[in-house]
Amino acid sequence: MKKMILWIAAAAMAMTATAQTVEGSKGLDNIYFGINGGVATKATGVKWLDNLNGNAGVRLGKWITPSFGLAIDGTAYFNNKPYIETGTIVKATNVSLLGTVNFTNLFGGYPGEPRCFEVVGLYGLGWGHLYTSNHDIYEPTNKMTSKAGIDFTFNLGSAKKWQFYIEPSVSWAFLGTKNQPAVQDPYKLSWSDQQPRYNVNNAAVQLNAGIVYKFLNSNGTHNFKIYRGVATDNSYEIDRLNGIINDLRAELAQKPKEVVKEVVKEVKVENNREVRVENLVFVTFAQGKSLLTKEAMDALNTVKAGSHVQIVGTASPEGDPDLNQRLSQARADAVAAYLKDRGVIVDEALGKGVQGNTSNRLAIVYVK
Repeated sequence: MKKMILWIAAAAMAMTATAQTVEGSKGLDNIYFGINGGVATKATGVKWLDNLNGNAGVRLGKWITPSFGLAIDGTAYFNNKPYIETGTIVKATNVSLLGTVNFTNLFGGYPGEPRCFEVVGLYGLGWGHLYTSNHDIYEPTNKMTSKAGIDFTFNLGSAKKWQFYIEPSVSWAFLGTKNQPAVQDPYKLSWSDQQPRYNVNNAAVQLNAGIVYKFLNSNGTHNFKIYRGVATDNSYEIDRLNGIINDLRAELAQKPKEVVKEVVKEVKVENNREVRVENLVFVTFAQGKSLLTKEAMDALNTVKAGSHVQIVGTASPEGDPDLNQRLSQARADAVAAYLKDRGVIVDEALGKGVQGNTSNRLAIVYVK
């Protein structure tokens, strides 16, 4: 009978406890546009400070999650030192499709808004074109390109809708056409047909700085937003669960008989004793863990020595069912061991695996 009460409570809590989820994932959300400029030079065979080539570019991107995104990057180069003059204002262009990874969010978690400083990696493939107005020297050339870089970003303002970044990068050019003259090839080293692979002789290094504007999202902000009430860490989830428990207690204080009947349905309790929410203690766990947190111990400390209790442990839906069953039992056992050390009498401690379809990393203690 009391087991059924615990299972009902576990299922109810499973419907409200969820993993971290963010808003703003619609098709036109989390899109940004930016401009940048800087200098580039061949990776080998030149004096870098004597052969700097100015460039300017634009970037249009979208973050699919706080950690992963895509961007289209276009750059125009206005010099081609140390090569032969092309006779055009724009010497070359490069357009790339880049995958972007926010390493700060990937390894540190997303706190609900961008940090002031973040590190973003980018890598992708593109198309490069060399211009010329003097076909007697060489013909315009198309090349497959690749780019890899690191952005050191600074999110500005209270809304963090502007972002400034400094970007060192390396670009490679390969898989070119084979109709260029054998002599006076202006890109004989860095655009050579003989090196269709990642090679320092194919490469140019570049240092740019840019500014980005993040467009307004459907969630009313310019960045990802965590769903209201969803925990960003375990302590926040505990506070939220305690708030739910307090609300239920307040409701019970107003209509105890009606609410208790709704919870326990028609289950009869020994000695006609009513089961109330205040007889239940909820303990949450970190994902994949069975260790008691300080908050969990504080909650269990409210159980008086000499009390009889029953315990049900649960796990969240992700993962192998057998592993979840063992994990739920380990959580129940951890709570039981702690209470026994405090002089509480544990009548039963059961692991029930997954209860419901959402996160329910809980142990529920029924105090008789």
